[in-house]
Amino acid sequence: MRTVDMHCDTISALLRKRRAKEAAELRENNCHIDIQKMRKGDYLLQNFALFVNLGACGDPWREVQELLGLYEQEMLKNSDAIAPALSFADIERNRSKGRMSAVLTVEEGGVCGGDLEKLRTLYSQGVRMMALLWNYPNELGSPNLDGRRGEKLREAAKDQSSPAARQAVLDYLNTPNAEDGLTETGILFVQEMERLGMIVDVSHMSDAGFYDVLTHTRKPFVASHSNSREICPCARNLSDDMIRRLAERGGVMGLNFCADFLTQVLPGERNPGTVAAVVEHAKHIVCVGGIECLGLGSDFDGIDTHAELTGADRMGRLADALKRGGFSERELDKIFGGNVLRVYRELLK
Repeated sequence: MRTVDMHCDTISALLRKRRAKEAAELRENNCHIDIQKMRKGDYLLQNFALFVNLGACGDPWREVQELLGLYEQEMLKNSDAIAPALSFADIERNRSKGRMSAVLTVEEGGVCGGDLEKLRTLYSQGVRMMALLWNYPNELGSPNLDGRRGEKLREAAKDQSSPAARQAVLDYLNTPNAEDGLTETGILFVQEMERLGMIVDVSHMSDAGFYDVLTHTRKPFVASHSNSREICPCARNLSDDMIRRLAERGGVMGLNFCADFLTQVLPGERNPGTVAAVVEHAKHIVCVGGIECLGLGSDFDGIDTHAELTGADRMGRLADALKRGGFSERELDKIFGGNVLRVYRELLK
């Protein structure tokens, strides 16, 4: 059983550290993911996201290009251990040479500014998956959680004597956007992504956008780091109907280790995260969508540290918990990599 993880923000974390004049290398660091931790976690493949925060970035295209440059540098420096994969054949080739694979993704379709030529440029630069949205509306569509509104509500909820303010945060977190779907440009983007061979990622996207992706695409797509809304009501998670539709299309969703997407607590309360909660989500997702639709999407280095799954070296702890939860070795092989590799075999030519 080898680990395949559909989402991490490690490249962005390394860039932040370097800008702060801290030592930051992919080989070894104090982030959730580095080469040494991945080896201990028996990794076959890691998707590395180029994450851009539109709310804190003056030039999103310049930012994504700087992140790309850092990614390329780290791939060169660590070529003995890991190599980029542009196709499924590359994954197999890297495996045969004893190297892990890196699949390059973008988290925030807004970096393209609605320009299809920039999308094509990203593909030529090695990007093989893109999340259309993060926490801000862009030229392609809208998210389920609008970051600017959330920041204002959380600031008001810091007053612990205001139950109404805390409830307003929960209402915000648990209310999906069923109105604002893909724009006309967004439709053109998902169709061009399918033509190119770039996987559409609907994590963070509004409910309306999810269903628009279903309508305007033909191939499997993914929710790279999203859990079950039935188990944790946060709108960042998928409803049961969305899980079924994703599964019917042949897509995969990745278990996210973010504690707030696993178990909901009141705003301001500590939420450390448990491996038992990850298992609960896994059981429900498989019950709804079948074993073929579930994979891993840790969100490492984009989330607070999970109390029990503290980094890439702890994946054995998750495997043991899933076994205790009743999953067979065959099912674990699918969750830890087989299902994602099936999608990559079909889409990454």
